[in-house]
Amino acid sequence: MTEGSGSVVPFPIADTVADEVEEEAAPVLNPAERLHLAEAVRMAEAIVFASAEPVSEKQIGQRLPEGVDVPAAMAELQQIYARRGVNLVKVGDGWAFRTAGDLAFLMSRDSVQQKKLSRAALEVLAIIAYHQPVTRAEIEDIRGVETSKGTIDTLMETEWIRMRGRRRTPGRPVTYGTTDTFLDHFALEEIRDLPGMEELKGAGLLAARMPANFSMPTPPADPDELTEDEDPLTDVDLEELGLLTPKATDD
Repeated sequence: MTEGSGSVVPFPIADTVADEVEEEAAPVLNPAERLHLAEAVRMAEAIVFASAEPVSEKQIGQRLPEGVDVPAAMAELQQIYARRGVNLVKVGDGWAFRTAGDLAFLMSRDSVQQKKLSRAALEVLAIIAYHQPVTRAEIEDIRGVETSKGTIDTLMETEWIRMRGRRRTPGRPVTYGTTDTFLDHFALEEIRDLPGMEELKGAGLLAARMPANFSMPTPPADPDELTEDEDPLTDVDLEELGLLTPKATDD
């Protein structure tokens, strides 16, 4: 990857992320509680199965009977599907069913062959993932070269990045961040599951010896939360950016 002023992170990351699941001792439930949980698990299974998008625990809880321990129900359901051909996985703050990783090859014949992203697009995606929220000017400062609008547009079309706000600086530039679709594609539960420096070195994506001033940024704990120097996008901003159809006016 091209070096510029600031820290630069190589990409891709898909093969460097390891899933670690810690098993906690399940609480002892009486027969009535067990039956209640089992029914909640069945209902949660139906809700997630019927949804085309990951479903958050809040959405699931709104549809389950009052008093149901949603995290416990999802943990139980995840355990049930752990050794099946379809697994229940956490995607951001939502849950979704996905083909088991070791059976992905069975889907290859039916998958759509997608064009690979350019080196520039991969660099920009990596910078946004690790440095978010970040503006186009900040991306160019890190890369050391100009970033074309087409590169940003391509990443927007994949739904891996999004416009998240405006920086409170002159010109109010747009800030960019990653999406749940990005997490889903790269099998990440949360943005902080991105590989660190040692993992990237072990995968051969970073040189063994790095410049003394090289640093790895820490992704935010909650990528959806605006920072102190960001303003949310308004309807006027969305219209200006072409993300919202202007309202019709009466003659």
